[in-house]
Amino acid sequence: MTMILALESSCDETACAVVKDGCEILSSVVSSQINVHTQYGGVVPEVASRIHVENISTVVTEAVKRSGVSMDDIDAVAFTQGPGLIGSLHVGVQAAKTLAWEYHKPLIPIDHMTGHIYANRFAIDHDLRFPLLALVISGGHTQLVWMDNDWDFKVIGTTMDDAIGEAYDKVSRVLGTGYPGGPIIDKMAKLGKPHYKLPTPRVEGKYDFSFSGLKTAVTQMIAREEKAGNEIVKEDVAYAFQETALNMLIGRTLKAVEDLHPAMVITAGGVAANSRLRVMLAEGMKKYPDIELSQPPIKYCTDNAAMIGASGYVAYKHKLFGTFDVAADPGLMMPGEE
Repeated sequence: MTMILALESSCDETACAVVKDGCEILSSVVSSQINVHTQYGGVVPEVASRIHVENISTVVTEAVKRSGVSMDDIDAVAFTQGPGLIGSLHVGVQAAKTLAWEYHKPLIPIDHMTGHIYANRFAIDHDLRFPLLALVISGGHTQLVWMDNDWDFKVIGTTMDDAIGEAYDKVSRVLGTGYPGGPIIDKMAKLGKPHYKLPTPRVEGKYDFSFSGLKTAVTQMIAREEKAGNEIVKEDVAYAFQETALNMLIGRTLKAVEDLHPAMVITAGGVAANSRLRVMLAEGMKKYPDIELSQPPIKYCTDNAAMIGASGYVAYKHKLFGTFDVAADPGLMMPGEE
């Protein structure tokens, strides 16, 4: 039995969790700042780090209390080292060091995106199956990651420009519909109709993605419609953008499935909560009944510390410990990523 206390503070959630054996969540506490940053139309780094300082002690105390265990029962302290906002990450790193020093526990630095991958342990009743293909999608990442074995990551596809979550935010900004763009556009698209047409971005790499041009195409389309005196139906714009973006995303993913035939396909990251994506991928994977598909519960798609605990457990098994010299790394790459 291995108990991991985990901290996550890469962006605008201050979170702490206690996870047993990498798959059982004894507690998970998340303090979100979304209501604060919404008024600014995006995350303000200085504001985020200050709120992390205010909240970190509270979420740690509450997570330990809810878990029913004491710090004596904890085997290691895992924390998000990066990627993320430097000020936000620094708060979590310092808190983890303090806990590890005070209670004489080993430190486990974790790449945030491996946490999203291992969050799938909360969706299934068995270990991840390899070889595995992970579609990692968030505000900062759009990647296809191949795993031959546990803790063996190889990025086989990535975005050439914007991450898909970033594209959602930008389109929502163009439409004047607020932040964060992902859930807003997803909700609007459900009410939209196939009225507008947008070009599918072209990318040379067969598993790569591009979304910057799509955002530009939305802006240009709106300008043309307004110049022609036509009323802009925002729900229809949201529908056109989402269908075009997700068709590219799912198309490239299924191409990798066809070529590589993994034992398992998983989704990971905040955009994995998108309702339309979940339906499209499930439909596409029906062609491959022998390949298991895992899409984690929506509450574990967004940032949380339980996923850092799940990843931390695997790192703990591999004895991937950090020292007290470890620092926050906003540009941290996934292990094995070039």
